Amino acid sequence: MSRICELTGKGRQVGNNVSHANNKTKRVFLPNLQKVTLMSEKLDRSFKFRVSTHALRSVEHVGGLDNWLLKTKDELLSDNARKVKRELKKASTAA
Repeated sequence: MSRICELTGKGRQVGNNVSHANNKTKRVFLPNLQKVTLMSEKLDRSFKFRVSTHALRSVEHVGGLDNWLLKTKDELLSDNARKVKRELKKASTAA
């Protein structure tokens, strides 16, 4: 399972450990991912995602999962999130 946020696409970054003697060795910075169940108000269902804590705060700031998915580009979203976004668009056009 890859360490990538399903909503923002945030993944691992590569950098250096720097010792006191200024020796540099490669290291990996991993995002803080959490397994979260988010509720869709329009679909009246809950969905499970693997999301970074930064994305979780952003989703709450925007006003929920529905608003976040409709405003985010498809390239950043995972397959699961794209599927939910399609369902949201269908529900909004049907209403």
